[in-house]
Amino acid sequence: MSEAALSGVLYFAALALLLAAAAGLFAMWRAGAAADQMMAGELMGTSGVAILLLLAVAMDDAAVLDVALLLAILAAFATLAFRIAVPDAAQRDRGQGASAHRERRP
Repeated sequence: MSEAALSGVLYFAALALLLAAAAGLFAMWRAGAAADQMMAGELMGTSGVAILLLLAVAMDDAAVLDVALLLAILAAFATLAFRIAVPDAAQRDRGQGASAHRERRP
């Protein structure tokens, strides 16, 4: 396969992933729960990293690879921040949260 044909395939794959990211954006807009919105955001972040990795190879540009790695790191921090900021609803409903243990002391 020639280099031009391979670049065309990579651009097509990036376009397919861009459509998947657009579907994730629609899912984020339609999602009701915060966790569903965060998962759709993670889908968009993962798709963005994959798109940038494909473009970095297709364009033979190391700067795009750096941006992809930075986006991956930011997505990991976003997930961590979400986990810290939003309490676990299932744990709260069961009464197993840290505050529930303090309230149950005799």
